[in-house]
Amino acid sequence: MTSYNNLWLIGIAWRLDRLRWASTALLGACVRGNGLCMAEFPADQPDWLDQQLTDRELAAAMCEGCPVADECLELELRTGGADTVGVWGGLSADDRRELHPHWLRRGERAERGVAR
Repeated sequence: MTSYNNLWLIGIAWRLDRLRWASTALLGACVRGNGLCMAEFPADQPDWLDQQLTDRELAAAMCEGCPVADECLELELRTGGADTVGVWGGLSADDRRELHPHWLRRGERAERGVAR
């Protein structure tokens, strides 16, 4: 039986399929130019800074509202693969490592036999 967590990750992999034709260079430029994490924090600190959060909650809070979260996630899955670290695309490193095999099975990645 497929767990809820696996279904959640499979849904994310499907959602990222729309980005499979975008070049890695284009994704990088998009994230660097539009990612919320690329801007300086405002003078007042974010609400989540003083909270005790799990890695998953912290990643979601840090990337909340980012207009290029999917592009960021796609970029990291391509470049970091299963060795991913940090916060990318609103997911913790553990979540991205679990997502990676589902992501590899989607779209033209599977057709090309892309694997890390």
